[in-house]
Amino acid sequence: MRISELSQRTGVSVATLKYYLREGLVPAGVPLSATRADYGESHVERVRLVRSLIDVAGLSIERVREVVQALSDPPTSRHGLLGIAHAVLRSTSPAGTVTDAHARQLSDQVIDGLGWHVGDDSVARAQLGAALDRARGDGLEISEETFAVYAQAALLMAAQDVRDELGLESASEALRYVILGNVLSDPVVIGLRRLAQEHVSAGKFAGDDRDHQ
Repeated sequence: MRISELSQRTGVSVATLKYYLREGLVPAGVPLSATRADYGESHVERVRLVRSLIDVAGLSIERVREVVQALSDPPTSRHGLLGIAHAVLRSTSPAGTVTDAHARQLSDQVIDGLGWHVGDDSVARAQLGAALDRARGDGLEISEETFAVYAQAALLMAAQDVRDELGLESASEALRYVILGNVLSDPVVIGLRRLAQEHVSAGKFAGDDRDHQ
């Protein structure tokens, strides 16, 4: 297919497609002439992936380039794929930067107490420490009981996310699934939490008019 058809198939403008090509985010097509190239289904898939990472996840071009590089030479271990996905989806500030040593210690204690198998250099471990640091700095203390509830909910979601079929797919497809799965489902999880809070609040306080007295 020509680039105009690739644009129609993906909903991405020709100008943006050419930008993706210049930045190396999408591989070049098969040359047909000096000004024409042929694109296939793999290009459609790659363009949709890049668009999702930029438009939905809000990742920078540099982070998207990390994904592309990982897709070009993915690790053989499916567990290694998860590490790549988490590294790409890390927050804009360095995940390992935790200003409060107690916060990092607390995150380590929480993980160790749960008995979870998490690497010492895990991006998510450092992110938890940073999140605890910010929460404590703003006066929010999260109790051990609350942590336990959050952890149980997270474990249930993780068991659903890390499906057995990942071991049967190619490394490239598995990495694509993990990255897009996190990118596209995180807003769903946040939305469900807000809705659940509204549901529980309605059951507890819907008839409470003390705030209006």
